[in-house]
Amino acid sequence: MSGKRYTDEFKIEAVKQVTDRGHAVADLAERLGVSQHSLYQWMKQFGVPEAQRTETRSQQEEIRRLKSELRRVTEERDILKKAAAYFAKESR
Repeated sequence: MSGKRYTDEFKIEAVKQVTDRGHAVADLAERLGVSQHSLYQWMKQFGVPEAQRTETRSQQEEIRRLKSELRRVTEERDILKKAAAYFAKESR
């Protein structure tokens, strides 16, 4: 990977110029000498406040955990349904 490394402060300031001051991404990228792709990546990374990023991350973890639990409970339910059907058939 070649190219310059920019500090987080530089990236945050570049994002602020787009979000707060309304500069166009293409113009700002050309003026700063960075690619538009890099600027969009920085906007993803630094455009959201840290507290909101942390909250979003914790919500995503909770969703992941709940999906896993739902999958387990659904499997258990299906097994119990099959067992109930089996024993109902056997008792006839």
